[in-house]
Amino acid sequence: MGRISGVYGVKGWCRVFSYTQPREGILHYSPWTLKAGDKLLACPLTDGRKQGKGIVVKLEGCDDRDAALALMDYEISVPREQLPETQEDEYYWADLVGLQVLNEQEEDLGKVASVFATGANDVLVVQGEQERLIPFVQPDVINSIDLKTGIIRVDWDSDF
Repeated sequence: MGRISGVYGVKGWCRVFSYTQPREGILHYSPWTLKAGDKLLACPLTDGRKQGKGIVVKLEGCDDRDAALALMDYEISVPREQLPETQEDEYYWADLVGLQVLNEQEEDLGKVASVFATGANDVLVVQGEQERLIPFVQPDVINSIDLKTGIIRVDWDSDF
C-alpha cells in the first residue's frame, strides 16, 4: 500500500509514500501492518491527512520523533479483506506477482517478480533466463491475465 518515507515534526508523525490512487486513499485503511525484513508490526492509524503533495500519519504508540524515525522505510500493507473487490480487467499488484508470463509464440519469459509504477504506466518485472521489464499496457502488450491458471499472455519478443 505504501511505505514510511520520513518523519513530520516532533510528535511522532510519519511521512508516507502511498501507492494508492488517490494517494490519500491509504488513510481509509487501519490497522496497518508494517514490515521491514522479518520484522512485522501491527499499527492502528490514529490520524492522518494530506500534507502538501504527500501524506502524513499518526500511528498508535508512535509518540515522538525517535519512534517515527525507527519506522523509516517500513513497507505498509493491510489485510486483504479490507480491500475492495476489483472490477473486470483490474488487478492488485500482489495478485500478479508469481504469475507465469508467456508470449504469443508460447515462449516462457519467466515469472512476475514485482510491479512498479513509472507515471506513464505500470511495469512488470519478469524474472526468467533474463530479467525483462514489460509495460503493463492492456491490450497492446498485455493480452490476457488468467488468475486461475496463473498465466499472463503478452505481445513481447523474447529477445527484448
